[in-house]
Amino acid sequence: MNKVIIETTLSALKHNHFDVFFAANTAEAREIFFRDIFPALPVKTVSWGDSETMTATGILEELRRNPEISVIKTFGPEMSRAQKLYWRRQALHADLFLTGCNALTRKGQLVNLDMVGNRTGGIVFGPVHVVLFIGINKITPDLETAMQRIRTIAAPRNAMKHKDFRTPCHKTGICMDCNSPDRICNVWSITEKCYPAGRIKIILINEELGL
Repeated sequence: MNKVIIETTLSALKHNHFDVFFAANTAEAREIFFRDIFPALPVKTVSWGDSETMTATGILEELRRNPEISVIKTFGPEMSRAQKLYWRRQALHADLFLTGCNALTRKGQLVNLDMVGNRTGGIVFGPVHVVLFIGINKITPDLETAMQRIRTIAAPRNAMKHKDFRTPCHKTGICMDCNSPDRICNVWSITEKCYPAGRIKIILINEELGL
C-alpha cells in the first residue's frame, strides 16, 4: 500500500485520540504488545473478540501461559448458546479486550459489523483497555467504502467459515441483505474518536491480514 496513505491514516488515528503503533509484520506486532503496551496496563483479566489478525500474532497463547492472567473464553464447540452468551457478557468486564477491525478509514474511523454485538460492545464500552490488531488491507478511503468492504468482502467470508450457517452469502459469497436467523450482519459500530483518550490502542500491521 502507498506509504502516504499509511502515514495519513496513522496521523488521523493519533488525532482522534487513539494510541497508535506501527508494525512491519505480526511478529513485530507481538513484540510491540508485550514490550510497549502490556507492561504498562494493570491487567488481571483478558478477553477477546474473534479476529484472524489478532490470532496470527500468537498473543493469546502466551497470555494463557501466564499464571497471573485469567483469560475469559467466550466461544467454543463445547459451549452451549447460553454459556457463550454468559461468558460474552462477563468479557465486557475484563481489564483488557483484544480483537481486530473490519475496516479503517483514512480519517481514522473504526468501522465494525457484528452478529451478536459482543465484539463491537467490547470495543466501544466495557473493558478498561482495548488493543486492536489491524492489517493495512483494512484501510479504506471513507466510511462508504469501509461499509462496502465489510458487506462485500469481510462479512461473506466470515459467514463461509461457519459450515452450519444458513445464509445466502454462505453459498454464493455475495451479500444478499438476507433475513436469515444466522445473519451475521446485525450490529454496526463506527468509532469516530477514542474516549477516554488512549483507551483503545491500535497496532497497524504492514501486511494484508484477516478478512
